[in-house]
Amino acid sequence: MTQTHVVDHYPTRLDHAIAPIPRVDPTVWGTAGDGPLPQRVLDEFSDRGYLIRPDAVPDDWLPRLRHELDRIGADVDDGDPRVIREPSGSIRSIFEPHLLSELIDQVVHLDTVLPVARQLLGGDVYIHQARINFMPGFTGTGFYWHSDFETWHAEDGMPAIRAVSCSIALTENYPYNGSLMVMPGSHRTFYPCVGATPVNNHTTSLVRQDIGVPDQTTLTKVADQHGIDQFTGPPGTALWFDANLLHGSGSNITPFPRSNIFLVFNSVDNALTEPFAAPQRRPEYLAARTVRPLRPVA
Repeated sequence: MTQTHVVDHYPTRLDHAIAPIPRVDPTVWGTAGDGPLPQRVLDEFSDRGYLIRPDAVPDDWLPRLRHELDRIGADVDDGDPRVIREPSGSIRSIFEPHLLSELIDQVVHLDTVLPVARQLLGGDVYIHQARINFMPGFTGTGFYWHSDFETWHAEDGMPAIRAVSCSIALTENYPYNGSLMVMPGSHRTFYPCVGATPVNNHTTSLVRQDIGVPDQTTLTKVADQHGIDQFTGPPGTALWFDANLLHGSGSNITPFPRSNIFLVFNSVDNALTEPFAAPQRRPEYLAARTVRPLRPVA
């Protein structure tokens, strides 16, 4: 598919390796006067590419949210393409939960959530993608190292790195139950990947991602340069991270399940174009093309 009138600053899915590309977009688009985060925290996010915010969800919401995840998992149709299953058959992710649950839609609009997204991205935002992730004890499998923006750019046509993810823990995140790992500072560089995007790549990549991931030599160099941090914390804690931050998680072989609400906010000024490196668009539930600015609830 030919891309017209849009400059591709981040070429990827190539037939040969090229050098890493320095980021041309800001990490923080707003100012300290635009939201709840002070300048010190904005500087930290700009430097490290992630931020941990405790108490993003009130304690009395957590039992209801966990119940809501169980309800959604029980109610969705087996043939619903928004439901992604592990090879064992257990549910791995459910997309568009904010459209399936009024309670989860309320989480999107919390004053501990939406104003942070607006501040980091410098104005009006919309939901590019949302899902709930399940990592049950003993059987939950991990996510290989990747930059979300690489996929959203290549397969969805997201032009600039002006999106941010918010992962809200609904269970305890221990160092040993598959909690997310990040490479702090890796968001400042785009790492092009080798290999063409297969048709309907999303039907397999949401379970196991093989295309659009850096090679092991690159990952080793990045880890040596930046190190690896791990997100741990109690239920209700939010991990905010830049769309280009390299991250991944191991499998959960413990008895302790891990689940989270995963929200991706994109700037309304960064609406999707045609895919930069894929033969067709992905479905709307993976990459929203209807741009509806989110408004705080009065």
